[in-house]
Amino acid sequence: MSDNFAVAATPQAHDADIEYFVRRGMTKGYQLMSAVTPIVYTVFAATRYGRAHLNVNRLLRATWMGGSLGIVGGGAFEYARSAYSNPEKVRIRRFRTAYDTASIRADDHSTIGGILFAVITPALFWKRANSINLILGGAGVGSAIGLIAHHARTVTGDPAPTIPVPEMPPVAPH
Repeated sequence: MSDNFAVAATPQAHDADIEYFVRRGMTKGYQLMSAVTPIVYTVFAATRYGRAHLNVNRLLRATWMGGSLGIVGGGAFEYARSAYSNPEKVRIRRFRTAYDTASIRADDHSTIGGILFAVITPALFWKRANSINLILGGAGVGSAIGLIAHHARTVTGDPAPTIPVPEMPPVAPH
């Protein structure tokens, strides 16, 4: 991010802001769908087909496929939201998200959980699922567990520290 706020009014700066928000939307979409998909799939499969249909391979496959849909959906949503918004408001929103420590901590916990479970899940369930489903599904489950750990820390009294957002001067158009 440039310190020269007059440069922020250029189309290139707006394109950079859009790219930032698309990446952020993809990350948040993956986290959300990785947390929701295993629950939804378990309830759907148990009510529709019974307990015999539930197994580790199918659950892990549903998890990483749901996470993939979250990536696509989150990126598309943020692109539509940012590309067709006022460039100055998008710039201010990016500036505020850079100081959102709760979101940064949620991303960190999710990444750590995803990496750990991408390694632990194949070690635990080696003979019960396909290796691709083990690695990608394990990363999805770990991402969800990391996100839950972040929210559990916040609820139990250890919230992310808040950093005051500095005053941003108005953007002068050219």
